Amino acid sequence: MSLQQIVNETVTGLGYDLVEIERSAGGLLRITIDLPWTPESPTDQLVTVEDCEKVTRQLQFALEVDGIDYRRLEVSSPGIDRPLRHEQDFTRFAGELIDITLKAPMGEAAGGLVNANRKKFRGTLERDAEGTGWQIVWSDEPEVKPGARVSKKRAPAPLQVLGFTLDELREARLAPVVDFKGRKPRGQA
Repeated sequence: MSLQQIVNETVTGLGYDLVEIERSAGGLLRITIDLPWTPESPTDQLVTVEDCEKVTRQLQFALEVDGIDYRRLEVSSPGIDRPLRHEQDFTRFAGELIDITLKAPMGEAAGGLVNANRKKFRGTLERDAEGTGWQIVWSDEPEVKPGARVSKKRAPAPLQVLGFTLDELREARLAPVVDFKGRKPRGQA
């Protein structure tokens, strides 16, 4: 059996989802797991250290039995900058702030509002108007620094929208937003 099959069967057999397998120089084998998600499941469930330990123990045994060569095994959660790869990931994190990188520049599709060579965007993930594809909504307005005065006469920067398909993406991740003053309700950024 291949490494992918062994890890996938072991992780799913323990009741987790396999997010990523990464082999690095020096024999490091890094496995990223997550809890299974359904639209009805609570959004605040997170992978714990105990979950990672449980998967590590089982993987060590399975990899040894099949003779897979590695020096160090690392099992972790996806983290705050979790990669988005499948349609289910996009459905799960709709309404969240994400970073995307396109495979090719936008070209003239931007209509002159955005640099035609731009590939990277940060904005809110939403379904498109037809409900079949995805779009990212953002504003290029600079962030206001604490204590700075903002003129009430200044017009806000317009919202921009870019529709995309999963085939057009090189990479998509949750944007790592950290607030050291406490957790805000979902939807506030």
